[in-house]
Amino acid sequence: MSKRIHTIVPCLWFDDQAEAAANFYVGIFPNSKITAMSRYGEAGRDVHGRPPGSVLTVDFELDGQRFTALNGGPVFKFNEALSFQIHCDDQEELDYYWDRLSAGGDPNAQQCGWLKDRYGLSWQVVPIAMLEMLEDSLSAPSQRAFAAMMQMKKLDIAALQKAFDG
Repeated sequence: MSKRIHTIVPCLWFDDQAEAAANFYVGIFPNSKITAMSRYGEAGRDVHGRPPGSVLTVDFELDGQRFTALNGGPVFKFNEALSFQIHCDDQEELDYYWDRLSAGGDPNAQQCGWLKDRYGLSWQVVPIAMLEMLEDSLSAPSQRAFAAMMQMKKLDIAALQKAFDG
């Protein structure tokens, strides 16, 4: 029996933007790369309807986390039931990810540190400091920070800290 390391690899279903999306994400996150690509063949064409040679899947890594992007057609769309969290050390890092991931996304889908990117995928861009502020969720400082967060789109660490401090 082989010793195989099993990992969880999210598979993201796109209509036909898998390659563009993978390149978009790889261009944002450090230590990221496209690792493999597969293409549709003639087999199953009566079902999938894709021309032979068109991209089927793109395997990529974002700072060591593996993903697969699939061109599966328009059957399924992303929704807020799934999002990816990015924990940020400071406002500069938070601004970096927010600005890049939100570019071309729906501004009406931004609330409390959540955003939808141009492909409809939801992200949470979260300062680690806020996670610490909310640990004692029933305390008055935590409640003040939470109330401040509820009024924000992109999170502002200084404003959260000010609310937390009272």
